[in-house]
Amino acid sequence: MNEARTNPEFLKFLEEQEVKAKEEKNIGELYQVLDTLLVLNLDENRIHSVYQEILKIAFDQVEDRLANGKKLSLDDNDIYFVRSFYEHAIEKWSVENFKGAKELFFVLTQIIEDETLQEAMSVHMVATAKEIDIDTFYQDAVVDSDNLEDERYGYFIIDFNYNKEEYLNENSDLIKELYNELKHLIDG
Repeated sequence: MNEARTNPEFLKFLEEQEVKAKEEKNIGELYQVLDTLLVLNLDENRIHSVYQEILKIAFDQVEDRLANGKKLSLDDNDIYFVRSFYEHAIEKWSVENFKGAKELFFVLTQIIEDETLQEAMSVHMVATAKEIDIDTFYQDAVVDSDNLEDERYGYFIIDFNYNKEEYLNENSDLIKELYNELKHLIDG
């Protein structure tokens, strides 16, 4: 890692990839650059800049999709759009911006066509609506799972120490309230 961190040819290549990805608004390439920057623990301002560009692209693309009535899958670049919304929601939740996190999780439940992920995002939404802090959520609800059947879920928390369907049924009134409260976010 230290060799990559100090290799001028690699760093130049990485910078060129970043510039090209930003120009082309290629969210997949930007995520590759971001993940490399994070792994190599490089400049925090640069990491922030790449992340902000990812969010900008994702929000623009998702807005276009919503306007056209299209949902996101976990295929192709769609996974990066979903990932960016999810990471942004987690970021908000980690600083106890429950409202912002709840809104993002709600939007995710409405724009993805994957039932497993929809249910998991609903669990997240309920937790943020109840203002359960993220550390408590991880400690009390999340199951560490190393055997993912589908690697696309690797970016998301989808396994809990309780039955998701039962939990969502128990909280169905709250979910309905949240839908009524937040549906303006997707109605445009």
